[in-house]
Amino acid sequence: MRFVPFELERWQSRWEHHVRFNLSESGVHPLSAGELLDLAGADPKNLQDLSLGYSQADGTEQLREAIAGLYPGATPDHVIVTVGSSEANFVTSWTLIQPGDSVAALEPMYRQTWGLAQNFGANLATFHLKPELGWDPDPADVKRAIPAGTKLVVVTNPNNPTGHVLSTVAREAILEQVRAAGAWLLADEVYQGAELNGVTTQSFWGSYERTVIVNGLSKAYGLPGLRIGWMVGPPELKQLVYERHDYTVICPTPLSDYLARCALAVREKILARTRRILKENYPVLEAWLKGFGDSFEWRAPDCGAICFARYRKAIEAADLADRVRLAHGVLLQPGDHFGCPRYLRFGYGSEPAAFKDALAAMEPTMKECLT
Repeated sequence: MRFVPFELERWQSRWEHHVRFNLSESGVHPLSAGELLDLAGADPKNLQDLSLGYSQADGTEQLREAIAGLYPGATPDHVIVTVGSSEANFVTSWTLIQPGDSVAALEPMYRQTWGLAQNFGANLATFHLKPELGWDPDPADVKRAIPAGTKLVVVTNPNNPTGHVLSTVAREAILEQVRAAGAWLLADEVYQGAELNGVTTQSFWGSYERTVIVNGLSKAYGLPGLRIGWMVGPPELKQLVYERHDYTVICPTPLSDYLARCALAVREKILARTRRILKENYPVLEAWLKGFGDSFEWRAPDCGAICFARYRKAIEAADLADRVRLAHGVLLQPGDHFGCPRYLRFGYGSEPAAFKDALAAMEPTMKECLT
């Protein structure tokens, strides 16, 4: 069976530590450990005295309780803590997908589960967010992609790469079809909390009994280096996922578990910081894009440090990104990694001064290529 590589992660891993400015990143500028401890009012000595043994494999009771508190009706028995939301996606997909199963995935999206479904031998169907519908899917496409017998449906909401939050109509269309098919619903909600308007996106949790939520501290919280994610689902499914987790990373680190508890204790302060960065940087990006005349088409993102823009010129996105990287040390994310040629994903979560410097640095080459 052909293995489907994760092209987006290969691109970022190859270049992100070898450029001056990384605009391929989809989260906000990360907090330092000191900044997090200051926000939480935590004594640094607690961290210094922490034993570096194995932590509780599915996350400490205190951390799982804090996570469960974000999902009405959930308990620690519904939660498994993973090494990033990427491990949560992996072990959940591994648990639910058997060779020959039918899986439906929203496109475009972060293509981890898209690739995992194929690598686990599933038959994959897709339904697409459409720019002409304001990045909502067509209900007819949803119905076509999720027939009776579908095993798993995967959505990312808020969405990566578009930054779109599904409308109520689109959300209900997906839920209606998932229920009719009797499928599992895997909702990756890792950008929840980074909404520019300050209104938290409604979780899919509680909308359907076969729902699995994946989330973590990487994107909205600006803490990707903690590598803390989680899966929330029915306790019986949590146990099956836990069995797979034993074969992957065993447990999160005690350092990460402790700092994650600190972060969730001051969750609103951290999310307020995230939104401040986004609200300062997005107008800068919007003005910069408008400076290219009609070369770009885009819709203002609802959420996340990402803006997905289509350009008119007939140049491959990877080639354009390579030119910018080689000339100016600025890394962009080609839309091809989301199945969208002639798109670029701009990450605008950097420190504001550095973000302006990155835009200014690459502007000459972008104008040469696009205008």
